[in-house]
Amino acid sequence: MTANARRGSLARTEVPARTELYVDRRFLPLADRFFAMYRQPQQGGGALVAYQGGEKVLDIWAGYADRDRRWDHDTISLSFSTGKGVASTVVHRLAERGLIDYDAPVAQYWPEFGAAGKDKITVRDLMTHRAGLHKVRGLMRNPLDLMDYDAVVAALAASKPDPRRLKGPGYHAVTYGWLVAELVARVTGLPFTDVVEAEIAKPLGVDEFWFRVPISERTRIAKLFPHINPAGLNWAFASTVLSHVGPTRGLAEAAMPDGFDVMVRNPAVHDTVMPGWNGVFSARALARMYAAIANGGMLDGKRFLKESTIDQMATIQTRERDYVLAVRPNWALGYHPPIIAARRQPRNAIGHYGVGGSGAYADLDSGLSLGFTTNRLGSAVTALGDLRLARLGAEAQELARRG
Repeated sequence: MTANARRGSLARTEVPARTELYVDRRFLPLADRFFAMYRQPQQGGGALVAYQGGEKVLDIWAGYADRDRRWDHDTISLSFSTGKGVASTVVHRLAERGLIDYDAPVAQYWPEFGAAGKDKITVRDLMTHRAGLHKVRGLMRNPLDLMDYDAVVAALAASKPDPRRLKGPGYHAVTYGWLVAELVARVTGLPFTDVVEAEIAKPLGVDEFWFRVPISERTRIAKLFPHINPAGLNWAFASTVLSHVGPTRGLAEAAMPDGFDVMVRNPAVHDTVMPGWNGVFSARALARMYAAIANGGMLDGKRFLKESTIDQMATIQTRERDYVLAVRPNWALGYHPPIIAARRQPRNAIGHYGVGGSGAYADLDSGLSLGFTTNRLGSAVTALGDLRLARLGAEAQELARRG
C-alpha cells in the first residue's frame, strides 16, 4: 500500500499506474484483514479487488505465487467453481438479446441433449442444478478423458437424469460448466471461449476471463498448494469411500472423479474447456464483472446488462434441499447467495465461490462487489470455498454500510 493511500489522500480516486496497490481510505480495515492472511510464505498469496457503486475502492495483492515468486499485479490463478458465475453471466447476456429463453427446453438448442428422457429439461432447470446430471464420477472411462470436451458433452447428452431432480436441486459441481458451455456454443455457433471474450472480456475491458489460457499468459498463473485432498487423505481412497457412504455419496459423484487431484496440476487443463472448475482469472476481472451487476448493469457509463435481466439473475429459483450438498443453497440462475461470516447476511446478492477459497459476488443493495483469488487451498475443502472470503466479505459489508 502506498503511503498516500494510508493517509487517505487517494480516497475516491483511481491510481493511474495499474502496478500500484490502491486502497480507498474507507476500506483500510478490509485491506488490513487481507494482508494479515499472507504474512508467511506457507500462506501462499492472493488478490482482493472491491468496487462500490461502480467505483473501484480496493485493488491489492500479497504473498507468494510460488516458492520463489511474489504475487504481483499480473498474477492470475485457477479459481475452480468461481468460473460458474462467469459462465452463467454469458448465458444472461445472450438471453437478454432473445437468443436464449430460460423456460425453453435445452434440447431446443442442443437436440442431442433430449436423449434418455431429458427432452423437457429447461435452461432454467440446468442453471439451477435441476437437470439431474450432477454425476462426473464414472462419466468417462479414463480420468484424462475429462479433458476431451467433445467426448464429455456427448456423454452428458446421452446420460439418463437422476430422478431426484424432480424433488430438488443437486449441485452439478463439475458438469455444470460443460452443460452451459455447450448450450452457448449451440446457440451462437461459436466456440464457448470466443463467446466469453465477446460477451464478457471485451465489454468490460479486461482479458483475464480464461477457460483456455493463452500459452503466452501461463507464466502468470500462481501455483496451487497443498494437494486438493479431503482431510489430507489419499484422493483415490477418500473419493471411493465417500462414494459408498450415503450422506456423502452425492458429493463424491458430483465433485470427486478418479484422478482429479492429479488432473488439477496437469498443465493440459489449460488447453481445454471445463468451465465448471478450470477458469483462470484475476481478482480484478472478477470484481469488475460483478461491479457492473451490483451497479444496476452499468459500469464506466456503459451498459453491461439491463436491470430487468439482473432482477431475473438474482431471483431465488429453488429453496429445496440440495441432494448433493445436503443443505439449502437457495440457487438463483447460475449463482448462489454469498456466504459471509456475520449474523447479518446480504439479502439481495449473487455470486459464486470456489473450492479452495477463491470467489466473487455482487450485492445489489449496497452496490458492493468483491473478487478474491488465492493459490493457498483452504484447509476446509468444501464445495463452496472456505472462510477466508466469508470473513473478508463480512468486513466489506460492514464498511459498505458505514458509507
